[in-house]
Amino acid sequence: MKELRSSLVMLVLMTALTGIAYPFAVTGLAKLAFPWQAAGSLIERNGHIIGSALIGQQFVTPGYFWSRPSATTTPDPADASKSLAAPYNAENSGASNFAPSSKALAASLAEREQFLRAANPSVSSPIPADLLTSSASGLDPHISPAAARWQVRRVALARQIPEAELLQLVEEEQEGRELGILGEPRVNVLKLNLALDERWPLR
Repeated sequence: MKELRSSLVMLVLMTALTGIAYPFAVTGLAKLAFPWQAAGSLIERNGHIIGSALIGQQFVTPGYFWSRPSATTTPDPADASKSLAAPYNAENSGASNFAPSSKALAASLAEREQFLRAANPSVSSPIPADLLTSSASGLDPHISPAAARWQVRRVALARQIPEAELLQLVEEEQEGRELGILGEPRVNVLKLNLALDERWPLR
């Protein structure tokens, strides 16, 4: 009984410390030091939350920059054993898990390339890889600066604005490496499109 009592006391104590006190303390400190990040890095416009800087969104209108593909899915309501494509579904983060030798992967890449070429007929340069392939999470909010520049002509034509000015906006919205050494330069697609709307509203 003595050993059982000691074990129960330790169980209750450690549960209180690591399961209650520690999470509340860390959450409280995070909200004090980094309130925006702790709340999910949510972006608001006119009092409405329109997204998070950490989770990508799907854009399909020619006048917007497009995100990289997303392979996330959602359960089929008609058959729970099956799934349906649901780009940027934060409840089911994941990749396609196709092997490099997969015929399905090759087919999806070819289909994506055909789609991008048709949407950007005046651009003959190679398509950046991140516009063809999905990320491991399926939720990546960023694209490479090269991927953003590759889309400039289409967006400029759709909004009837000079390409040079749009390229300048892409440069302004580019984010550098974390701490100057981690990761690669990148562009947040949602933030870029919001800046685009502010400067040249889509008519």
